[in-house]
Amino acid sequence: MLPILRKTRSSWPNLFDEFFNNDYHPVLFDWDGGRSLPAVNITESKKDYRVEVAAPGLTRNDFKVSLDENVLTISSEKEVKNETKEEDVLRREFSYSSFSRCFTLPETADADKIKASHKDGVLSITIPKKEVTHTPAKEIKVS
Repeated sequence: MLPILRKTRSSWPNLFDEFFNNDYHPVLFDWDGGRSLPAVNITESKKDYRVEVAAPGLTRNDFKVSLDENVLTISSEKEVKNETKEEDVLRREFSYSSFSRCFTLPETADADKIKASHKDGVLSITIPKKEVTHTPAKEIKVS
């Protein structure tokens, strides 16, 4: 198992197990308890972790990305209203969508250098890795 981002709720399956062990891969949204969740891809390279959230129709201003106590939260709330007036007919349509995804960052993540960008309906988050120094083993004499 890669030491990559994990969902924070213990009742949720591990993100990698869920992604790689399913016979299906949701094209856009996955159904989760009455909420639509956008598809998330997480990759790891030698220098960073990358999180991509597929959310067509959302702009960069629709997203909120935050980090609190080493938990990365990606969320969005969007309300769309459409009103048409014709002679005696008034039609009003609206939709509301929201989601929130939380991931615990691994120890190797450099939280101070996280960057996010948005292009063509995809939110991309780059999480650089910091160099982790290992303290060599030390023998302690028992007195």
